Formats: sequence, structure tokens, C-alpha cells
Amino acid sequence: MAYELPPLPYPKNALEPHIDAQTMEIHHDKHHAAYVTNVNKAIAGKADLESKSVEQLIGKLDAVPADIRGAVRNNGGGHANHSFFWKLLGPKAGGAPSGKLADEIKAAFGGFDAFKEKFEAAAVSRFGSGWAWLVVNHGKLEIVSTANQDSPLMGKAVSGAEGAPILGVDVWEHAYYLKYQNRRAEYLKAIWNVVNWAGVARNRDAAK
Repeated sequence: MAYELPPLPYPKNALEPHIDAQTMEIHHDKHHAAYVTNVNKAIAGKADLESKSVEQLIGKLDAVPADIRGAVRNNGGGHANHSFFWKLLGPKAGGAPSGKLADEIKAAFGGFDAFKEKFEAAAVSRFGSGWAWLVVNHGKLEIVSTANQDSPLMGKAVSGAEGAPILGVDVWEHAYYLKYQNRRAEYLKAIWNVVNWAGVARNRDAAK
């Protein structure tokens, strides 16, 4: 079956003032929708690929024919990354994680503030377009970043990163430019106000 654009789990204006409604509308309805359309076009008629979840598809890019591998990497990655991203934002969210996730963040990074500083540094220093991620890699939390629509699910040989993503933040300009222009660092400070830590914790439990 063809992949479908998932609806946002909240209204487009729900993340204001941190992420504006117009950005959410363009980001979801135009950019994410285009990734879905293009990955469907790339794998159309290939039953073995069409039967996979998008995560399974991008997780084994070496099984994708070479002539469509780039399209699947970019557009399948875009679909998977954004589907993951929307669920980890929300209204009345933000704050700090709690429980086991908080304990592991403290153990890995020295505390929540230190974690945020390291995560923002990874996101700000990603040249051009890409993502910053918190992953579980061999049982431990790590911060990584990937270019374009690459994902740690693709493995280190492809994306330069590995592990099970539990938090991802989009640093393509279309994620923030209408409100923050070139001020990526300001966008990254603001996004902590809408991170759904309960969702991140569920991802952590699944990855463990």
C-alpha cells in the first residue's frame, strides 16, 4: 500500500508562539506531503518495497535498486523523519524529562542543561540542512546529527550515525525560517518549550 501523509496530532497553531501556524502548514502540508508523493512514485510497482514500513525501507537501503536508491533515501527519509518529528512536539509540553529518561540524560551528559547545550551545539553546527538526534546506541544515550533527510536508522555507513532515535529535531531552514530567519540557534532554544518528553520516554523504553 502507498504511504500516506499522517495528520498532525494537534492544530497547526497549537505550538505558537514557538513555532508559528504558517510554518507548520507549509512544513506539513507541502514539504512532508512532497516526500510522501515522491517516495511512493519511486517504489511504485515494486511489491517487495511497497510492503515495507518506511522505517524498514530506509533501514535497508542496500536492498533498494540503485536507480531509485537516492530517491528513496531522500524522500523515504523525509517521510520517516517528519512522521517521527510531529509526534515529539505538542502544546502544553516542554519542561524537563522525568523518571528513567531524566536519570539517563544526567548520567550521559551531566544534567539536563548540559544535554540541551550539547544537543543545540550538534544542531547549530550541522552545515546546511539536516537533523539532530538523541539516540540509544548499544544501550547508551548519544547525540548525533545527520545531513539532509538521513536518519540513524540508515546506519553509520550511510548516514554517519547509528542507534535508535528517540528524539529528532529538524534544522532544515523550512522548519524555522519564516519566524526565525537565519537565527537557527534561537529556534533551537524555543523548541524545548514544545518537546513532548512523554513521547521521548516511550521511544526510549521501546529502544531499550
